[in-house]
Amino acid sequence: MYRICLLTADNGDDATALFRDPELPGHLWLGPYLAFEPSLAFVAEDAGGIAGYVVAALDSPAFEDLLEREWWPPLRARYPDPAQDSADVVSEIERITLNHLHRPGRAGELADCFPSHLHIDLLPRIQGRGIGRQLMAAAISGLRERGSHGLHLMAGRENERAAGFYRHLGFDELPHGYLRIFTMDLS
Repeated sequence: MYRICLLTADNGDDATALFRDPELPGHLWLGPYLAFEPSLAFVAEDAGGIAGYVVAALDSPAFEDLLEREWWPPLRARYPDPAQDSADVVSEIERITLNHLHRPGRAGELADCFPSHLHIDLLPRIQGRGIGRQLMAAAISGLRERGSHGLHLMAGRENERAAGFYRHLGFDELPHGYLRIFTMDLS
């Protein structure tokens, strides 16, 4: 699953050449969900093996607090905050990822109406076949069963394919700076 995270980390495209440590994207965007919210992790498998997943957190603020206490500290020790003048050795996406590790964003007021969040990644070989929709339906159902009344997720500004997918599923897009924020009322 970490490999899928890496192979989709560049706005849905392969980011293998963009990270010095191929595990870094998985440590941020996948690992904590598997460790702390395993009942909200769903995978898609085909003849070639696992080809996609969706992971979710029921209560974003509580999840963020848990990561701050238990997940981020050892990773911060392993991955130092890059110096501003390290552009020659750190790609832009790795710098953004490390910045998130050292200064993670908070759901803030967004969590009042949309307390849950998720991440979904699919390899190209299973895209366009309804599998992403099935994974999202499983995650949304799991969140509703646990009492969530709202869901949010984020995508890169350039990720038009993901934006179209989320809109097609019924998500609303909120204006935001360099990210796209998508929300769904689950009540």
